[in-house]
Amino acid sequence: MKKKNNPALIPISETIISRAKKDPAYRKGMLTRGLAYLMAAKNNEDLHIGRSLIRDYINATIGFPALAKRTKLSKQSLMRMFGTNGNPTLANLSAVIHVLLAKEGVKDADHLNIALR
Repeated sequence: MKKKNNPALIPISETIISRAKKDPAYRKGMLTRGLAYLMAAKNNEDLHIGRSLIRDYINATIGFPALAKRTKLSKQSLMRMFGTNGNPTLANLSAVIHVLLAKEGVKDADHLNIALR
């Protein structure tokens, strides 16, 4: 059985990335939800979810090599930041967020809409 012919055999990350590439609203939602989880995290699980959403967003859009060039941070450092045990500094996280928001057409904080429920 080929992986492409059986959706049950396609890894969930591939499915998420594929949808993000096709659906701008879904893609933007991944980014804003990831940011909301990072900003309002109650525990390590919330931080992990936020990093995971942003990592998937990066993989579906700009990619780590291009993000590294734009932020002047190493690809390996960026991948660690958004990995399972990532612990980015505020300065590095801010640099990444600015690049990702600009990719979605958000010019500054006044144009960012994140609902924290």
